[in-house]
Amino acid sequence: MSILDVIRARRSVRAYRNNPLPQDVFLRVMEAARLAPSGKNLQPWKFILVRDPELKLQLAEASRGQLFIAEAPVIVVACGYPERSYQRQGNYMQSWPIDVTIAIDHLMLQAQEEGLGTCWIGAFDETTVKQILGIPAGVKVLALTPLGYPDESPPDRGRKDLSSIVSYDRYE
Repeated sequence: MSILDVIRARRSVRAYRNNPLPQDVFLRVMEAARLAPSGKNLQPWKFILVRDPELKLQLAEASRGQLFIAEAPVIVVACGYPERSYQRQGNYMQSWPIDVTIAIDHLMLQAQEEGLGTCWIGAFDETTVKQILGIPAGVKVLALTPLGYPDESPPDRGRKDLSSIVSYDRYE
């Protein structure tokens, strides 16, 4: 399957089978995240892989009650280190949100290639997630995703036409 085929096939999965993930599959998914590019190659990320059923349920509740995420065998919590990231992205911001986003996107695309489902979870209470997992004050939580075998086949929700998102030579 080409990378474009993987991108086209990926969907946000909101129902999971509780089948365990084979170690080789799991390691390939995490390797994809590890290999992601980052500003100045600083790799300002850490992924907390939550397998404990009680912790998964607490995280689901801290994610505005999205209980489906606790169904997956693993919840990946993507964290960033603001102080360990490139500090002048665009000459106005730190790179960590972009860097962590690229890494988790790599993870999600490899998961799709492996037949696994994911769902970008941005609706969560960071303070509560940090308390549940003992994440230190200087670390930021960017996103969570369940990781497991899908128990549904979500439909294609469509995307904008290329002509509506691209301009040439100047902003139009």
